[in-house]
Amino acid sequence: MKTLKRLIPILDWLPNYKATQFRGDFIAGITVGIILIPQGIAYALIAGLPPIYGLYCALVPQVIYAIFGSSRQVSIGPVAMDSLIVATGVSTLALTGSDSYIAITILLALIVGAIQFLLGIFQLGFVVNFLSKPVITGFTSAVALTIGINQFRNLLGVDFIQSDQIQHVLEDIWYNIIDFNSHTTIIGLISVLIIVVFKRINKRIPNALIVVVFGILIMRNFGSDFDDVDIVKDIPSGLPSFSFPELDFDLIRELLPIALTLVMVGYLETITIGKSLEAKQDEYRIRPNQELVALGLSNMVGSLFKAYPSTSSFSRSAINQESGGTTGMSSLISALMVLITLLFLTPLFYHLPKTVLAAIIIVAVFGLVNFKEAIFLWKANNLDFWLLIATFVSTLFFGIEYGIVIGVGLSLIILIFRTSRPYIVELGKVPNSNFYRNKERFSDVIIEDEVLVFRFDAQLFYANSSYFRDNLDLLASAKGDKLKLIVLDAESINRIDSTGLETLKERIRYYQKRNVLFYFAGVKGPVRDSLFRGKILEIIDINHFFMRVNGAVNYYKTGDRENQKKYANYIHQAYE
Repeated sequence: MKTLKRLIPILDWLPNYKATQFRGDFIAGITVGIILIPQGIAYALIAGLPPIYGLYCALVPQVIYAIFGSSRQVSIGPVAMDSLIVATGVSTLALTGSDSYIAITILLALIVGAIQFLLGIFQLGFVVNFLSKPVITGFTSAVALTIGINQFRNLLGVDFIQSDQIQHVLEDIWYNIIDFNSHTTIIGLISVLIIVVFKRINKRIPNALIVVVFGILIMRNFGSDFDDVDIVKDIPSGLPSFSFPELDFDLIRELLPIALTLVMVGYLETITIGKSLEAKQDEYRIRPNQELVALGLSNMVGSLFKAYPSTSSFSRSAINQESGGTTGMSSLISALMVLITLLFLTPLFYHLPKTVLAAIIIVAVFGLVNFKEAIFLWKANNLDFWLLIATFVSTLFFGIEYGIVIGVGLSLIILIFRTSRPYIVELGKVPNSNFYRNKERFSDVIIEDEVLVFRFDAQLFYANSSYFRDNLDLLASAKGDKLKLIVLDAESINRIDSTGLETLKERIRYYQKRNVLFYFAGVKGPVRDSLFRGKILEIIDINHFFMRVNGAVNYYKTGDRENQKKYANYIHQAYE
């Protein structure tokens, strides 16, 4: 039963559900549903789909995630970022809004879900860790800006081009902004103002619903005066029918790059918001691989009911938590609201101006442009700052797919650079103590000419073994002919591969020929096992291994063989 609860988390919380939790979940579910319905319609337009598909995307995936998701507060459904990625990728394969375009987006949801599901089943969630926080921040900020700028076509009532390369959109805006529709622009800007004001008063106020009602009332009562304002018009009623997306393997191959982008972005969004909500309570813990399974099932099952790729929403998840939602019941209530809307309420949205939807999107996505993180990294870590800027600029000017590839590529390059050139420093003894510390940070430490104590702060492997050797030789040569003992403080070394081991053995032999002893201090058990299996004891004695640096130096100076013999026997037994 315990295993079943891990696989289907709803079985963990639903049997223990308390009546006292329902009030908070009900209020949260209604609040999120009120926000989700206009957002779903708006985000479908970003994706290049008819508005009804935004509501389809908000229905089945929410229910599936409530059953299988390890987070009880994350809100799943259509989001602006994924919608733009969908539009960018699919628009190159079919005419936006056409039947083939719709069919491709639904097939894309199936592909994305299948990849996410397989990653979760095979416990491969760790691969997304290669997207560092600066890359995520730069990518998210650039995509948010791109989405917002692309919505100026609906906000101002001008048919600007749509592109994920911002320079093309800005150029078109520059040349054609003079043709803005005054009525559309006024309604849109008033909507923006209303949303911003209400957000500042209280984030839990359903500002999206307020501007939707405002826009509908304006067009219903004064439609003859605003006949040049573009409205949503007919949204069909009824539930999505069940059908399996048509499989075209040539098309699937073309969709794979955009699908992989959606997999990474969607998973990162879910984990990021899930972890932030997890920290605010003690009832449950996020399990990354289970999140992949839940997202995968949400997208796969959703695609059978005409949903395009969905993931978690930053804003809706936060509102869900702030409104009192504590379990997946709130998501089920939100899905029920979408169900009721699909069955009975879609005619109410006939007069909804598209400029109001643009206002909702623009305010939502511009809030994702993270200036604070960039300012913080500029002060705290210059390299990470430039990584953020490079990802941000490349995503803006080269497009979403290229942006994330460049970001991941730069992350890997920086990872290789940092691991291949780790921190290596000479240590000195703190006066009147048994401790050794970095001589660069502690000016009063005692440095002896005949003893070199140094620390290597990384795993020792093929990428940094030459760096290890060169720096060891530099530190040793600085001591000159007086050097008699080298002590490697290995506490920071957590792994050693065959290349690192051979480099170490070669240096030990090199210094033995020069009558310089080589001792180890603080070697971790797994690393010591690797050294012993690599036959290092054929060139040095087991008595050359010490628990602490101070013990190694004292042994050299005083020959405290009794204590060292006890330690040598101890580590020998541990290895055996």
